[in-house]
Amino acid sequence: MGGGGVGRISRLARGVLGEPANTTASPGSDGQGGGGLLDALSGLGGAVVDWLPFAFWVIVVVGGLVLADRVLIHRATQNRDQKVPRLLGMIVLSIAGLVLLIIALPVDDRILTDQTKSNLITLVGLSITAVVTLSSTPLAANGMAGLMLRGVGSFRPGDFVRVGEQFGRVTERGLFHVEIQTEDRDLVTLPNLYLATNPVRVVRSSGTVVSAVVGLGYDTPHGRVTDLLKRAAEHAGLVDPFVWIMELQDHAVSYRVAGMLEEVKTLVSARSTLHAAVLDTLHGAGVEIVSPGFVYQRRTDVDQQVIPRAERPRRVDRDAPESKVFDKAESAERLEIMRTELDTLRKAIKELEKDTSDESAIERRRLESRANEIEAQLETELDDGAVSDADATAGGGKATETN
Repeated sequence: MGGGGVGRISRLARGVLGEPANTTASPGSDGQGGGGLLDALSGLGGAVVDWLPFAFWVIVVVGGLVLADRVLIHRATQNRDQKVPRLLGMIVLSIAGLVLLIIALPVDDRILTDQTKSNLITLVGLSITAVVTLSSTPLAANGMAGLMLRGVGSFRPGDFVRVGEQFGRVTERGLFHVEIQTEDRDLVTLPNLYLATNPVRVVRSSGTVVSAVVGLGYDTPHGRVTDLLKRAAEHAGLVDPFVWIMELQDHAVSYRVAGMLEEVKTLVSARSTLHAAVLDTLHGAGVEIVSPGFVYQRRTDVDQQVIPRAERPRRVDRDAPESKVFDKAESAERLEIMRTELDTLRKAIKELEKDTSDESAIERRRLESRANEIEAQLETELDDGAVSDADATAGGGKATETN
């Protein structure tokens, strides 16, 4: 198009000011005002035509970004595990929209040439490359490790994990870090790269083995010891107990009693309960839990046993402290279960929408009612968690450690 949109706008300005559109025209011409205005209107129409495609793409890009923000960011508030990936998706879409608008700019022979557009795109690419390069060492490594951990899927919020010296329940899984709650109720933040480069021990939710080791003298038959230790494990609430003779030492026999703990949420207190049951059972049966070497070293009668006075077996405390120690992990596990159930319900509702029968309509309404209940519970749980975190932060109750 001749001079292009910018040139037409320039002629429009000259026409409005009453200047002649053609500077080489005769000085004595009588049609300066009218001819300039006509040229200006003609130039304005041509400029509008040139910029119409660009305006269309501006509307498309802005509308697409607004829609993507509603879909990605709004859903990310309901699922915090997906917040960072969705934000990265928005950044990528924004960059793509910017490049698309640069390509859609109308070409003008005097100002915006094809070479200028190419230079702009190159500048955007170089800027992105510089930012990624400067932050790639820790950021990209942790991000890639986070994607790898998500792909493996070895643990989820609420699971007990041990990484190096750190042990606790998972409370959050992010793209760059994992947060666990320890036995002291503290919160420890672990970079994903640390988890990817160190062995991660995960306690299975279906059950785990709890054990205790005790050393007894050679004067006690191992068959009797096996029966007593199994009885202690059953009293501690363990399933299918077993006993192993671990080592024949110079001064004692080392036994290991173990059993299956089906309710892994009480893992911490179950170990203490097992130790108490072993003490009560062995002492109640008259078995001394000391090595023979200790007997010969003490200043007393050799036949005297060191056994506390027999007591009535105590009731096992079922009010485990784990609910208070791992409160945030419990909340994270509940959220994960509700989100999983909500996703399952939504898929079932979509399948039922294909069926127009009355039975399907009734079932769909029932599932929709249940989905609404779960969404309300999710919002309540998230609000309560936000208030708890705010109180803990205000009171200095959140202790984090980065390895």
